[in-house]
Amino acid sequence: MTVLEYGPVAALLVIATALAFIIANISRLMGPHRPTYRKSVPYESGMKPIGPALRRLPIKFYLVAVLFIIFDIEVIFFLPWAVAMRDLGVYGLAVMALFTIILIVGFAYEWKKGGLEWE
Repeated sequence: MTVLEYGPVAALLVIATALAFIIANISRLMGPHRPTYRKSVPYESGMKPIGPALRRLPIKFYLVAVLFIIFDIEVIFFLPWAVAMRDLGVYGLAVMALFTIILIVGFAYEWKKGGLEWE
């Protein structure tokens, strides 16, 4: 691969960054901006927050994150494999079978820890 093949990707990144910067600044310049004390106070479902902002989170959030990563990685790797399945042959099938087994082990861990049950 040559550097020229990454030109469109670089152009897309530059355009997206510039557009985000322009939109944010236009919004800031043209939109109403009247800060008050009440607007700057932390807000949580219409009630004043209780306790400090930095506190320990239950393990459920960790398990949900692991579950998301398992299924997210599955989709990211299965789609290109499905597109190029015929070109990869038996080796590609064996590698994806191993990958699927690893995913199933992660899913079984999540299930065992109760990550699929929400209270």
